[in-house]
Amino acid sequence: MTGSRLIFYVALLVASLISTRQALAQETEVIAGGELEYQNHCAICHGVDGKGRGIMAKFLSISPSDLTQLAKKNAGRFSFWQVYRIIDGREEVRGHGTREMPIWGARFQAEAGGSDPGSRSQVSGRILSLVFYLQHIQE
Repeated sequence: MTGSRLIFYVALLVASLISTRQALAQETEVIAGGELEYQNHCAICHGVDGKGRGIMAKFLSISPSDLTQLAKKNAGRFSFWQVYRIIDGREEVRGHGTREMPIWGARFQAEAGGSDPGSRSQVSGRILSLVFYLQHIQE
């Protein structure tokens, strides 16, 4: 191997490592944002740890789900987009009858102050970070 080829491969390896490190930092940032959304909006019912034992759980007619077991209950597969649609209100939670869980898509939309593309993007980002966090806490 010539010296210039070796330098090229080393540079390629370094660039790959830097890219991987940046991706991990961004992933950590998104998950941290999702955890903040979770603690602010979901923990009251689903519990700080996601196990379904929040302080409001005893007042609900249907116990909140253990959100750490979503993948386990689905043959080890986390249904990312189904969870997204449940949170934003487009999909009912099977077996729950009436929906007790707030439709966060509508609430986040109201907080964003409109239905313009920027507001819709903000809502999507909040829900996406929340779903990434839920994916992260699967047992």
